[in-house]
Amino acid sequence: MSEKSLQETYAPNNACFGCGPANPKGLHIRSFAQGDEVVADFEPEQWQEAFTGMLNGGIIGTLLDCHLNWTATYAMMKRDGSDHPPCTVTADYAIKLLRPTPTNTTLHLKARVIELNGNRAVVEGELVANDKVTATCRGTFVAVEPGHPAYHRW
Repeated sequence: MSEKSLQETYAPNNACFGCGPANPKGLHIRSFAQGDEVVADFEPEQWQEAFTGMLNGGIIGTLLDCHLNWTATYAMMKRDGSDHPPCTVTADYAIKLLRPTPTNTTLHLKARVIELNGNRAVVEGELVANDKVTATCRGTFVAVEPGHPAYHRW
């Protein structure tokens, strides 16, 4: 895919394990705005498995956390009419693992902002494999101020 993801466009030097383009050992999640949602596809690898053929729950959590975070920061950027997103961090998130997530197929992530208020966004998302939702997530993401350790990480 030649189109640049939100991460590649706005945070090319970010070293986050989940979504940082600059982390050579990271997952390299690539999120794209699509209407009212942010979407991503992910190709799991065998080293990310919990057991043969099934994705590790920690990897699932990382995929959803990072993807929802980018959904929040992109929504804040658009709301504010800015040309760059604020740096957001996860305040809380809860994952529901609904069924095992296979590693022999492309995984699809979808997320949407359900509440946007000041420097906070509440986002819901899901992980889909073979047309079945395997995990859902709801999280709160906060734009940080100067002095916070993550403040210029983008």
